[in-house]
Amino acid sequence: MARTTTRWRDGWGNSRIGGLVAGAIGHLGWVRGALGGMLGIAIAGGVTLLLEMKGLEQAGLAALPFLLAPLGASAVLVFCVPASPLAQPWSVVGGNMVSAIVGLTAGHSLGTPWLAASVGVGLAIVAMSLTRSLHPPGGACALLYALGATGDQSWGIGHLVPLALNLIFLFQFGWLYNNLTGHPWPHRAPKVQHKTPDPYTRADIEALLAEWDEVLDVEVDDLDAFVQALLRKGKQA
Repeated sequence: MARTTTRWRDGWGNSRIGGLVAGAIGHLGWVRGALGGMLGIAIAGGVTLLLEMKGLEQAGLAALPFLLAPLGASAVLVFCVPASPLAQPWSVVGGNMVSAIVGLTAGHSLGTPWLAASVGVGLAIVAMSLTRSLHPPGGACALLYALGATGDQSWGIGHLVPLALNLIFLFQFGWLYNNLTGHPWPHRAPKVQHKTPDPYTRADIEALLAEWDEVLDVEVDDLDAFVQALLRKGKQA
């Protein structure tokens, strides 16, 4: 018991609690992200439900879901890390829609759930990469639609409607909320003007990233601006 108490005190002592509180209400605090995610899902799901009840019912689409699960993951990216390349509007809308279409096609083409799901996710990654719309929840969309197409309800093109509506309203609210709370979305990296004798150039960053052979979830321009700010801080110290 004493050891547990010590761990708690060491891990979540005054300094950590203070940091947690500051992280909650800061410029990009988790309270902001949580509120944005809650409102974004409420609006996307609520408006889609109203439209289905009023209009889509007459088109024989009353049984469609009004909210798709991958949207929850998209909301985390949009409202918690709005500067991420994976959270930009085209990635959110394009990545999810492209992946859903791929999953649906795989489901109807292959018929077997496990095969359609695995092939669908793999091809969705290819499609998102080629369309420059890489978005992690897209993999969930491909999986969901592949399983839906091979399931009892045999999902068809009509099942893309609620996803499209969800994404449209999440995008609209994401744009409004992020911009009102000081995070321009789509994200625009600060432009850096290099002057002699800067110790590096933008090309140096690109060359180093190529050397590392890893994909970092940050734009080169953001990395450039960060290093420049760090150098300025060093000169001021």
